[in-house]
Amino acid sequence: MGNNTFTLRNDQTGESWSFPVVSGTQGPPAIDIRSLFAKTGHLTLDPGFTSTASCRSAITFIDGERGVLRYRGYDIRELAERAGFLEVAFALLYGDLPDLGQKREFEKNIIYHTLVHEQIHTFFRGFRRDAHPMAVMCGVVGALSAFYHDSLDIWDPRQREISAHRLIAKIPTLAAMSLKYMRGQPFIYPRNDLGYAENFLHMCFATPAEPYRPSAALVRAMDKILILHADHEQNASTSTVRLAGSSHANPFACIASGIASLWGPAHGGANQAVLEMLEQIGHKDNIPRFLEKAKAKDDPFRLMGFGHRVYKNYDPRAAVLKSSCDAVLDELGVDDPMLELARELERIALEDDYFISRQLFPNVDFYSGIILRAMGFPVEMFTVLFAVARTVGWISQWKEMIEEPDHRIGRPRQVYTGSGYRSVLPLARR
Repeated sequence: MGNNTFTLRNDQTGESWSFPVVSGTQGPPAIDIRSLFAKTGHLTLDPGFTSTASCRSAITFIDGERGVLRYRGYDIRELAERAGFLEVAFALLYGDLPDLGQKREFEKNIIYHTLVHEQIHTFFRGFRRDAHPMAVMCGVVGALSAFYHDSLDIWDPRQREISAHRLIAKIPTLAAMSLKYMRGQPFIYPRNDLGYAENFLHMCFATPAEPYRPSAALVRAMDKILILHADHEQNASTSTVRLAGSSHANPFACIASGIASLWGPAHGGANQAVLEMLEQIGHKDNIPRFLEKAKAKDDPFRLMGFGHRVYKNYDPRAAVLKSSCDAVLDELGVDDPMLELARELERIALEDDYFISRQLFPNVDFYSGIILRAMGFPVEMFTVLFAVARTVGWISQWKEMIEEPDHRIGRPRQVYTGSGYRSVLPLARR
């Protein structure tokens, strides 16, 4: 590889071809292979796209080897400690953290979009009460395009911005409505005098019968959960949003596609899997036996919430959330055997050479599941809360893609492995 080209050689024919090398501000360089098929007649095969950059992006940077996560260059730890979720949302959308005036204006724009059209209440009642809230979210978010026709022109910058604001504002309202509908409780309207995280908790847990005011520790923990899950580069759901958006689908449909992708247990369901694992372990006395099962190669049991596909070091989000987890549990004084089991599992695993040597540290899903359970969220809502946080990342990635001058509709290729030509025989001869 030279400074700006990569040469590919065919050993059979002696032919060689050069391709430009594209370097970002950080991270590994990329070989631009857009002309590969035209030049060589060959495709690349990369299942899961683990070695393929699908786009240029200035939004999120991850260095899994060093445990680094940055939004727009800002370290995730600093953001979680020094900024609120809507400040982070502004940075993801516009590139920089807001000044005081921008912060106030942005918060006002979001707050005054939190109400949803009243007919959406009727739309909810078309679902069964026992429907999974992610199924409800897929349907209701996609249906927003039927209610907000005035912001569907994706080529109008102002309409793109209004759609972005609406989605960031309304997804928490719809998520809370999904929880209330599942529980058979009346919907709680948003309040303009509350902050983003506090308003969400209010809509989830308030009732008309008595006032509800979450503690500062709970509000801050929820705000951190939202910040830590706001974006994570080109993961499955973000890539889905970009692929849907490349066809020029409206933003509401694109975010609904991201929610559908996130619903997969291999993606957004990891924190739910942590709680299910804890229930399987059952009691802290059983931890040593299950740790041995996790070490056994021929045993299907896996220690959920430890290690990460991207991070080969400590998940930087987990370090932030652990302190919030401890604060929330101490604040609530929850007497829950599963929470005590989780704490004991964390302690023992972090002292075990097997997990230490393999860098299988607790990840963000381990702590978020514990916090959400302590707050009173049922496990069915865990992925919904992930969607609430990730919406700002999805819409920022969608906006960046639409504003890219040379973006094209996504159209992956394939290596065909089926039958060659076969003649269609008449039905009597088949």
